[in-house]
Amino acid sequence: MSTTRPCSPGDRGPESETVVADAPADQVAAADQAAAADQVAAAATGLQGRQVRRLSLSGASGIVPLARDFARQALQAWGWLPAASADHRAAAEDVLLVVSELVTNACLHAEGPDELWLSSDSKVLRIEVSDRGAGQPAPRTPHRVGRPGGHGMFIVQRLCMDWGVVRTPGAPGKTVWAELSAPV
Repeated sequence: MSTTRPCSPGDRGPESETVVADAPADQVAAADQAAAADQVAAAATGLQGRQVRRLSLSGASGIVPLARDFARQALQAWGWLPAASADHRAAAEDVLLVVSELVTNACLHAEGPDELWLSSDSKVLRIEVSDRGAGQPAPRTPHRVGRPGGHGMFIVQRLCMDWGVVRTPGAPGKTVWAELSAPV
């Protein structure tokens, strides 16, 4: 793991600094309405800081494509897409890949994901996937290039500035978070 800290400097912070948009797992189209709500709320409050999106994944089917579509819509709402340059496009593709890897890991190793959180400010995009699993994600060591499977956390580690795991004492499950730099 790249960090021993349970939370990073990009942690969600107080709710008062956050615009939150929820999208039910069975209606990803609602994310379009949430994107409009993000823009209206940010304009109405003068909020230039962090924006947050949350997607419940409990009981959903087609979870990985659902999570990627949700992340893509958030990136569009936050101005990451359509990409203005190759660097911006690569940054957005990295976000989508990390979302896929974290959600896939929760599906394969942790009884499935419960929730996906995406938050963004002008410098950092944070991805959080919560699940009910007891395991501890870690890059496979040694990493074996060319062998199928086992590359998820290695990819996360390589693409992200930082990542870690948060557990609530006495509660089942965990939240795996990862942070990527916002394009400049």
